Amino acid sequence: MKDKVQRLLSRLQEVEGMLGQPETLSDQKRYRELTQEHSQLSELKDVWDQLQNSQKELSENQDLLSRETDTEMLVLLKEEIGRLEVNTAALQKQIETLLVPPDPRDSRNIIMELRAGTGGDEAALFVGDCIRMYQYYAGKKGWKCEILSSSESEVGGYKEYVMSLSGHNVFRLMQYEAGTHRVQRIPDTETQGRVHTSAITVAVLMEPGEDEEIVIDEKDLKIDTYRASGAGGQHVNRTDSAVRITHLPTGTVVACQEERSQHKNKDKAMRLLKSRIADELRRKSQQEMSALRQSQVGSGDRSERIRTYNFPQNRVTDHRIDLTLYKLDRVMEGDLDDLTLPLVNHFYQEQLQA
Repeated sequence: MKDKVQRLLSRLQEVEGMLGQPETLSDQKRYRELTQEHSQLSELKDVWDQLQNSQKELSENQDLLSRETDTEMLVLLKEEIGRLEVNTAALQKQIETLLVPPDPRDSRNIIMELRAGTGGDEAALFVGDCIRMYQYYAGKKGWKCEILSSSESEVGGYKEYVMSLSGHNVFRLMQYEAGTHRVQRIPDTETQGRVHTSAITVAVLMEPGEDEEIVIDEKDLKIDTYRASGAGGQHVNRTDSAVRITHLPTGTVVACQEERSQHKNKDKAMRLLKSRIADELRRKSQQEMSALRQSQVGSGDRSERIRTYNFPQNRVTDHRIDLTLYKLDRVMEGDLDDLTLPLVNHFYQEQLQA
C-alpha cells in the first residue's frame, strides 16, 4: 500500500505542474480532467497524512503504556490507544478506497429515483426516511440536491420521489445504491408489536454529459399540462402548472409538478427524460452498464434486495458484500461512508478480477 501511495503522491506533483501550464488552461477538457485527478490525489494525500499521524501517536502511546506504572495514567493511555486503533483502522479503509483509480464519470451529476415497493404505506414512509438519509449524506459531502418530481402518499412519505445530486464524487459513491432496499420494523399502526417487512426500489441515472448530447425532436413529444395535486402551497389545483411529457418513440413518460411555473416544470421534466433516454442508450451500447436501471431495481419484491435495514436490532446489512453494521441509527442520519466506500472498493476489485 505504501509504495502505491508514494507513486500517486509523486503524480500529484506532476498534475500540479501541468495545471499551471498555459496549454492546459487553453484546453478546457484536459483542464477538467486534471482538476478532477488533482482533487482525488489531494484527498488521498490528506487522508494519508492523517493515517501517518495516527499511526505515530498509536506507537508512542503503546510505548508509554509499556513503561507506565501509575494506575490512573494507565487507564487514560488504554482509552487513548483504543480510540487511535479505531481511527487508524478507519483511515486505512479510506485509503484502500481512495486507491481505486478515478473514473471520468466519478463526479457526473446523477438522478435518483426512489419508489415504494411491497409494503404499502410502510414502504412509502421508508421512501421518505431514505430521502432524508441521502439528503443528509449529500449535505455532509457538500453536494447540491434538487427535487425533480414527487408523489406523496396519503399517510406521509412518498410513493415516488425523484431528485438530482451534483458534486465531487457523487456518481462514484452513489452508483451502488441502486437496487431493492428492504426494511424490517414495527409500524406505528401495529398494535401487536409485530415486525413488518417492506421494500423500496432505488434507481441511479447519470445525467448526460457534454460528450453525450441527447437530441430529442419536439415532434416526438406529447406534452400534457394539468393541475398539480397534493401538498404544495396555494398554487396547487389553481393553475395548470404541472407537466407530463411522453416520448413517443420509446414510450418513456416523465412528469413534474414541483414548481409554480409550467416552464420550470417542463425544464425539469426534460432533464429527467434525457437522463432516462441516455441511460437506455448506454445500456444498449455497453454491456458493463447493463446493471443500471431495470436490472438495478428489479420488481421491488421483498426477496430481491441489496440491503436490509432492521430497526429493532439497529442493524443494516449489505448483502452484496456481506457487510453488517450495528449502527442503523447513524446510517439513517447520513453516515453512509461505511457502506459506500467498501462498495466502491469491492466492485473495483471485481472489475480487476474480471
